[in-house]
Amino acid sequence: MPALQLDRDEARRIAIRAQLLDADRPTELVPLVERLTFLQVDPIAAVAPSADLIAYSRLGAAHRLDSLQHALEHDRTLFEHRAQEDPRIAPFAMIRPISDLGLYLDAMTSSPVAARPRKWLEDNASFQADVLTQLRDTGPLLSRDIVDSSAVPWASSGWTHNQNVTKMLEFLAARGQVATSGRVGRQRTWDIAERVFPTDIVVVPEPEARRIRDERRLRSLGIAQPVIVGEAGVPAHVDGSKHDWRVDPGAVGKPFAGRTALLSPFDRLIHNRVRSLDLLDFEYLLEMYKPADKRRWGYFALPILHDDRLIGKLDAIADRKGGVFTVNAIHQDVPFTPTMTDAVHAEIDQLAEWLELSVTGS
Repeated sequence: MPALQLDRDEARRIAIRAQLLDADRPTELVPLVERLTFLQVDPIAAVAPSADLIAYSRLGAAHRLDSLQHALEHDRTLFEHRAQEDPRIAPFAMIRPISDLGLYLDAMTSSPVAARPRKWLEDNASFQADVLTQLRDTGPLLSRDIVDSSAVPWASSGWTHNQNVTKMLEFLAARGQVATSGRVGRQRTWDIAERVFPTDIVVVPEPEARRIRDERRLRSLGIAQPVIVGEAGVPAHVDGSKHDWRVDPGAVGKPFAGRTALLSPFDRLIHNRVRSLDLLDFEYLLEMYKPADKRRWGYFALPILHDDRLIGKLDAIADRKGGVFTVNAIHQDVPFTPTMTDAVHAEIDQLAEWLELSVTGS
């Protein structure tokens, strides 16, 4: 099939509409996650937990800060699972719809384990059995409540060095033997998988599951590089872009009506920096790991979407103990019109109201 030719405005609108950031807002949490395919979990909550901020930017004030926990721990309509959505970056913990579980189970139970963790698991066979027994007998448990009976510690030059219980749990979760049951604060609780996952899930064989995952990922992104979505969709050329693209053909030529939104730094509209700069003309870097005097936009700057363009960054911090939402700066990538200024300040006020905080600062 010949590649579709897209102008930059159309490509940008496809991406925004696919991520449900246009004026046609969703109304329910689980259908939202089903469409996006996941919400990224991250411990940094300078404004709000990232998964909640992503949900809020779509659902607005209808999203409650306890909704995700309720769906994960009580309704079991969502579940946590790490999977590598982008082969260029490490996998993150993701909240996914339980309706997608069958698309991951075959890979979880049958995918080969890399040589180093395989050797570590073999050396710690009795430790593995001990962890499963503890969870089966007394789960769900926090990792700190599980006895470390490892024969060989996990060696790493990073923060996982000697984190034997956590590494064992993550390896067992990757193989579908245990699962995140819930959270106490930011700490995960763990249980054996059959007490967390439904028993009637239909397992889709991995080759077919991969194809479906690629198709669903492209639908959620609208337009993406082949390395992210494989052969899903159809090839596309975008005016002025040097990259190859795949586009969801059902997303082309649709009407567009925009709105204003404050996004999480982990939002999938802007998370892929190559795509963000090339398609959306938006430069962004999460700067929380930089020294304060080296930051351009702030510790946890929120990208600002207005209509069909990303127009700036909001440097703000939520102080829940102090009851204030402090706006340090509003960085304008393009000069704001009066309409833009009013819309951005209205969105800041609405975000603060949702957080039950008072706005202070710029």
